[in-house]
Amino acid sequence: MPRRIAATLSLIVFAITLVTGEFQADNPFSTSVLRAVLAMAFTYVIGLLLGAMAQKMLDENIKESEKKLKNNQSSAPPAAR
Repeated sequence: MPRRIAATLSLIVFAITLVTGEFQADNPFSTSVLRAVLAMAFTYVIGLLLGAMAQKMLDENIKESEKKLKNNQSSAPPAAR
């Protein structure tokens, strides 16, 4: 999951940076591509961190939900099972 988030974010940033540098700022193609690649690399690292945090949060919530479900099933009266 962290790699998917990082890859998605970095490709979006690459495309936006490339289009912005090429058409709006009228920069040369090499300058636009270099800046887009640097932005993509930087965003990939940030995306990995965000993805790792999101994965940890999901794992903790799933464990907590499983504990609650297990406790609810074990505390139910036998007739209700």
